[in-house]
Amino acid sequence: MKTRNELPECPVATCVQMIGSKWKLLILRNLLIRPWRFNELQKSIDGISQKVLTDSLRSMEADGLVRRTVYPEVPPHVEYSLTELGQSLNPILNAMQKWGKDYKENH
Repeated sequence: MKTRNELPECPVATCVQMIGSKWKLLILRNLLIRPWRFNELQKSIDGISQKVLTDSLRSMEADGLVRRTVYPEVPPHVEYSLTELGQSLNPILNAMQKWGKDYKENH
């Protein structure tokens, strides 16, 4: 996780730095529903490459938003889920969903 000194002064810029990419928002959208395996996530997000998904998940894990759980099975079973901090983004994504729906209906 980043220290306070590593984050922007502006709170909005901090939020954008943490979740500001299109891909991170779509990953978060899915992880708010339930834990996902890597291949499931990739198939559910149209257009995301394996590299971008891997980089995004690693970044969100480093920022404390995503938890990676490895189950000791053969073949290995890895699931991604949201941490408590990641779950706290739910109101933000709900507001974005509402805004997007309203926009589509009225424009």
